[in-house]
Amino acid sequence: MISGVRYAYKASLIGAAHRFELTDEGLSWQIGGRAGVWPYDGISAIRLSYRPVSMQSRRFRADIESADLQSKGHGRIAVLSTSWQTAALMAPQDHDYRAFIIELHARMKQSASNATLTGGLRPRIYAAAVVLLILVAIAMAGLFIRALAIGEWAGVLFLAGFAALFAWQTGGFVARNRPRTYTFDDLPAALLP
Repeated sequence: MISGVRYAYKASLIGAAHRFELTDEGLSWQIGGRAGVWPYDGISAIRLSYRPVSMQSRRFRADIESADLQSKGHGRIAVLSTSWQTAALMAPQDHDYRAFIIELHARMKQSASNATLTGGLRPRIYAAAVVLLILVAIAMAGLFIRALAIGEWAGVLFLAGFAALFAWQTGGFVARNRPRTYTFDDLPAALLP
């Protein structure tokens, strides 16, 4: 086991960095003026997800929840795979984030944690997203057929290009964020950089 694995990121341009360390006692965290240590067996849930934003298309997120009533800082914390550098630059930290998340899971497994391990969006949100995508696809297909019927070739090309871009942007998000459960030995590759 690696001793003192650390990870830090800035969630916003203004504000302190969020700092995490995997210690012998547990997950040590410091966010602004708050800090705490959650024992590995006191972590009740981890949800991994893919959360791209406009300035960083490869952003991943881990939501970690603690149910240990004895620990200081009971609640939920988020760990992101990107960090704000300047007003126009959000830097990826893929390697460090991946190493931290894998080691966190290894330490939780070693402490015989009973945490709920889930990935992707919550099932209801995912279902709503799929329904919305189907409705948009039906509307675009109708417009495409109409443009073909009246011979509006510029409209046909525009709709084909827009559909390809839309499928590329949202298709990856929906495919990666399919609701799932996983084990300590089988982390979902689609939800890690």
